[in-house]
Formats: sequence, C-alpha cells, structure tokens
Amino acid sequence: MQTLTENRTWLRVEVIVVLALSLGRSAVYSLIALVQALAAGPLSGQSTSLNSSLQENPWLDLLQQLLSIVFTLTPVALVVLLLALSAGTFAQALRDLGVDLGRPGKDLAWGLALTAGIGLPGLAVYYAGRALGATVEVIPAALDTHWWTVPVLVLHAVKNAVLEEVIVVGYLYQRLERLGWSGRRIIIASALLRGAYHTYQGVGPGLANLAMGLVFGEFYRRSRRTMPLIVAHTLIDVFAFVGYALLKSLIAT
Repeated sequence: MQTLTENRTWLRVEVIVVLALSLGRSAVYSLIALVQALAAGPLSGQSTSLNSSLQENPWLDLLQQLLSIVFTLTPVALVVLLLALSAGTFAQALRDLGVDLGRPGKDLAWGLALTAGIGLPGLAVYYAGRALGATVEVIPAALDTHWWTVPVLVLHAVKNAVLEEVIVVGYLYQRLERLGWSGRRIIIASALLRGAYHTYQGVGPGLANLAMGLVFGEFYRRSRRTMPLIVAHTLIDVFAFVGYALLKSLIAT
C-alpha cells in the first residue's frame, strides 16, 4: 500500500497547495500587475518599490518588518516538514535540499562565483530594459532611515533567498522528479515560475530571472545543493537593497 508521500495524486495536490501558499500565488499577482502596468501606459514612466515602511512609528515598523519576514518564511518550514515525511528525518530532508552545513567552503565559493556570473548580467538587463521602455523603475529599498534599516534589509535579502531557492529549486525539483518529470522539464518549469513572479518589475526583469532560474536549476541538478544558490541570491539582494539605501542616505545628506 502506498503512503501519502508516495502517491502521485497526493504529490500533485501537495505541490499545488505549497505554490498557492507561496510563490505560485506571487506569480499570479505579478502577472496581473504587469497587465495593469501595460494598460496604464509606458513601463518606462512607472515605478515599483520593494521593502517599504509599514508603519510611521519606527518601533512598530521594525516589529512589522520582522513579523513579515518570519511569516513569509512559513512555507519553507512547511516544505521541509513535507520532505522530512518522505526522507524519514529532518536532517536527511535538509541534506537532500543541500542546505546543511556539510561543505561551507565550497558552498561559499560557488555562491560568490554565481553572484558574479548572475548579478552583473542582471544589472545590465535591467538598465537595457529601462532604456527600451520594457522595465519599470525598481526602487530596491523604500524603508525610512533608522538605526535598524540596514540589518532589516539584510534579513529581507536572506528571506528572499531562502524562500525562493528552497521552494522553487530544491523542493520543486525533488517533487516533480518523483512525479516522473525529466530534469530539463523541471528546470524549465522552475525558471518560468521564477520569471513569472518577477514580472511586476516589467518584461526585462522577468526574462532576466527566467535566465537566472535556468542557471540555478541546472546547478542544483548537477550538485543537489541549494546553499550556494542561497548565498548568491542573498548577496545579489544585499548589494541591491543596502547599496541603494546607503546611496539614498548619502544623497540626502
């Protein structure tokens, strides 16, 4: 008799529910936002803000920022739990995802290499998209300036990296592989999903993130490690978020 985690129908339902609670939902709203932006006029004249302040009071804002980070990561805890039910233990589930600390040196080195290989081309695509009018202006850090602004932006970067790489790469690859999908098909599906939930920034970032997804997916297929992807994604977002915030502070002074 098959267990629930071995039943294909159950796995399909599980994947749909996980994505509906996390980045699948984000992809739907992002595509709707792109359609609305295109209907509103040229993308070059529009903007979108990331990491905005949530309260006027700085202490309440800090509290809400931290709560937002914690609750956004809840689906990650869910997928680790689901994978642990299949693997037998949490430790094995983490090893299967490649988020254990078994090879920190290699993970860091690959993370830095991926940062250089993905980050700079990504910036080039963004500015090319702005020049072509296919990308809205992205404001990476719209937080008010407080003593906690930089640490919170770093936490947001870590949150984004863990959420996306664990769910869209590690979890999705393992579950679709169990459903009989080929590696190439899984990588394409994962990359399309990554591109879709970034389309609120415009066509350019959507395509850039699709390309990033293809590279990250192939890396996971070969290495079965998401930790280097988390390192790279975190560094790319830290450079964008914190760099913008510090530049804004320097201009203001």
